[in-house]
Amino acid sequence: MTIAWEIRSRARFILPRVLAVCTVVYFAYHTLEGDRGFLTWLSLKQDLAQTHIAQGELRAQRQELEARVSLLRPDNLDPDLLEERARDVLNYGHENELILITPQRENSIKK
Repeated sequence: MTIAWEIRSRARFILPRVLAVCTVVYFAYHTLEGDRGFLTWLSLKQDLAQTHIAQGELRAQRQELEARVSLLRPDNLDPDLLEERARDVLNYGHENELILITPQRENSIKK
């Protein structure tokens, strides 16, 4: 009986401490590795930075396209750009004209 009594008396002191340590370890692990943990936050922050870079590139491309479109508006028509677009769309060229075909850029808008 003394052995059982000794185990019970020591368990009263050890068990709450073990449970407290397990609880702290559980929350510490999920603070780092969980769905809303620190490592996930760092990954999302890096993704956000890459998205901002892509957004800046798309804004620059959009401004370039808007500038070209503004040259084709009736109130501000650029004859050279109009001729270039007409030749491109209609596939026309002069007899003595030399045509250089260059590869399209990667980020150009697909038709």
